[in-house]
Amino acid sequence: MALVDDDALVRSALGLMIGGQPDVELVGEGSNGAEALELCAKQSPDVVLMDIRMPVMDGLEATRHLHARPSPPRVIVLTTFDADDYVTTALAAGADGFLLKDTPPADIVAAIRQVAAGDPMLSPSATASLIRRLRADSSNPAEARADAALSRLSSLTEREHEVALAVGRGLSNAEIAKELYLSVPTVKAHVGRLFDKLGTTNRVQIAICVHDAGLL
Repeated sequence: MALVDDDALVRSALGLMIGGQPDVELVGEGSNGAEALELCAKQSPDVVLMDIRMPVMDGLEATRHLHARPSPPRVIVLTTFDADDYVTTALAAGADGFLLKDTPPADIVAAIRQVAAGDPMLSPSATASLIRRLRADSSNPAEARADAALSRLSSLTEREHEVALAVGRGLSNAEIAKELYLSVPTVKAHVGRLFDKLGTTNRVQIAICVHDAGLL
């Protein structure tokens, strides 16, 4: 993976944290978006941990450029800002994850593993920001959205309902497994069934359904 942040102290702290993981290799660092593009062209990391506000080229623009490449790396945006516009713009640019810099180190490492495995990762606050933004942009009245969401959720089994609520809270598969006393593969299977039953394609859409239903 690669690490891109204009703050040398942040890079150092994150580098030490990541370097101590036996299954994560740090292949390079950059201090701005332009350096991120060069680094990814040379090293082809699987995951990039990307700051947003940087000189020369910010992280959002760099993410857009990376996402347009063949076989792009997965990008986790790591920032001190969780404004609604940042969340939606980052996801639109192609980011696979959005975390705040005050996220506990263990959770950042877990997010890197999760995104590397192909599962998107949003912090609970980022999920809430995205839901607020989508609700604000929606022309459907809240009551109509709630009725539709409850109707969709009524097809779920009790266990699937529990998993849906956990996804709505922004928990990762590993966190859901721990909380519900399930294996991670079992949680993944439940999430896959949620996609089918709810007509969704990602975890954020599951979270929106749960929140529209007024369950969280």
